Amino acid sequence: MSFTETTPIVRMVADSQSEMTEIILPNDTNTLGNLLGGRLMHFIDLTGAMAAYRHSRTHVVTAAMDHIDFIQPVHVGDLLILKSSVNRAFTTSMEVGVKVWVENPQTGVMLHVASAHLVFVAIDQKGRRVSVPALKPVTANEQRRYADALLRREHREAETARRKKARLAAAALDVKAGVEE
Repeated sequence: MSFTETTPIVRMVADSQSEMTEIILPNDTNTLGNLLGGRLMHFIDLTGAMAAYRHSRTHVVTAAMDHIDFIQPVHVGDLLILKSSVNRAFTTSMEVGVKVWVENPQTGVMLHVASAHLVFVAIDQKGRRVSVPALKPVTANEQRRYADALLRREHREAETARRKKARLAAAALDVKAGVEE
């Protein structure tokens, strides 16, 4: 994938925040009537992509989804509310945070059910990476999320390097074992 550079502008977090609401139907659930985890991840990916798309104003692809906890079950008939915002913009990628709540439509009670961080890469029509606008965090919460996004990126990069080293070591053992047989 090649890289196409442009001169990006600066955007505020509020410029790209996105929200999606879904009613949970039987097709979204398991045999107990609870929302399927994979379906929740799909909704998270869509909502995150909306914020990344709004920030970059170009096509985006999902590069990573960090840790996700399923905190509370979501049932048939519940309303699922997902909110996303760009936490930090790098050269061609953006980290987006998504927080998910469930609302009981009869009582109005809302509970936090999941949170996730995703990385999206901005691309052009030919699949080449393109620069994204810088992000200007304004509030204390936005500044905290901005700083935390860099720490998560460093952790992802360290984990990628660790996995690559482990694969190379395993391949070397496989080659050595093949020679000894």
